[in-house]
Amino acid sequence: MSRTEAPPLPEPLRVPVADSHTHLDMQDGTVEEGLARAAAVNVTTVIQVGCDVKGSRWAAETAAAHASVYAAVALHPNEAPRIVHGDPDGWSRQGAREGGGTAALHEALAEIDALAALDHVRGVGETGLDYFRTGPEGMAAQEESFRAHIEIAKRHGKALVIHDREAHADVLRILADAGAPERTVFHCYSGDADMARICADAGYFMSFAGNMTFKNAQPLRDALAVAPVELVLVETDAPFLTPAPYRGRPNAPYLIPVTLRAMAAVKGMDEDTLASAIADNTARAFDY
Repeated sequence: MSRTEAPPLPEPLRVPVADSHTHLDMQDGTVEEGLARAAAVNVTTVIQVGCDVKGSRWAAETAAAHASVYAAVALHPNEAPRIVHGDPDGWSRQGAREGGGTAALHEALAEIDALAALDHVRGVGETGLDYFRTGPEGMAAQEESFRAHIEIAKRHGKALVIHDREAHADVLRILADAGAPERTVFHCYSGDADMARICADAGYFMSFAGNMTFKNAQPLRDALAVAPVELVLVETDAPFLTPAPYRGRPNAPYLIPVTLRAMAAVKGMDEDTLASAIADNTARAFDY
């Protein structure tokens, strides 16, 4: 089986659900094709997430053009230091860049702020902290950007969508210090069961992706097991994190049923009951 070949369509869900976090702009084929494949398995809504100014503009335009798409807009935690300090290696999709300092960061944040005011933009994210790819020299820019996004989300009454990679304690500290928005979503939840209890106490949504199906992901399954069902979401983060048994092949919203069924097994729940809860939770989280 080719690693580049798209996995087959799974058995459709009986209850329609949403993919709470996807990147259609990074997937093969047209948006229309991707949405049609998703709808064929009863994934009827997707949240299209921006990672930089250009991607956030695209997310907003795509949501405006498709009734089944809502947008989230932000500068990804790895994008903020690149704007400030430059990106000589061209890590992002924009290629090599010179640093523009904090003035450039504030200019980019102003654009995100303007996009966040749009009706079909229902989230501010993905924002947060990422200590995996950004070293100590980028932490100040990440934190400044994260705090600005929290403020934007609160001012516009939008959900905050958090990217938290190897930075759990600092993400939780900043949320507590700045005051989390009314609706806060930990995208691709990556903490353990203890952190899930902290998130539950704070009323934060936890969105689980295909990596919860991986062999080495027992801590994620333990977290899901203790997460209150009314705070659980499902996502693809496509084209990344394709669920087992298709790990390493391209991910897309139509694979949500694979992850949802694995989640139902962990929760000891009937698939339809979990799907109904997740559908309600996602609509509540993103206010649609």
